[in-house]
Amino acid sequence: MSGTAYDLTATLWRWSGGPNATDWFFVTIDGEAGEALSATALMHRLETGRRSGWGSVKLGVQVGETAWRTSAFPSKEQGWIVPIKAAVRKAEGLIEGEAFALQLTF
Repeated sequence: MSGTAYDLTATLWRWSGGPNATDWFFVTIDGEAGEALSATALMHRLETGRRSGWGSVKLGVQVGETAWRTSAFPSKEQGWIVPIKAAVRKAEGLIEGEAFALQLTF
């Protein structure tokens, strides 16, 4: 994956849409990587004159041996959030509430 890489530690957290909805798992991205995501989103908006879907920024993520492409989404409450899919959680043994290392590339 090309671009600037950010190595960080994040904690897996769950968002629940209600009793009959699917739960989603995310990590919060802040600090230097969060600022870089904000700058990337702004540059895209200035270059194209429009926002990406929901203001998202496409990126590559690597956790352990598992790498994939996804998007980071801005959140008023959380800063930037990145979804962590079930296959990655299972393959890398990620547990809600526990910190783990990941790398973001964008």
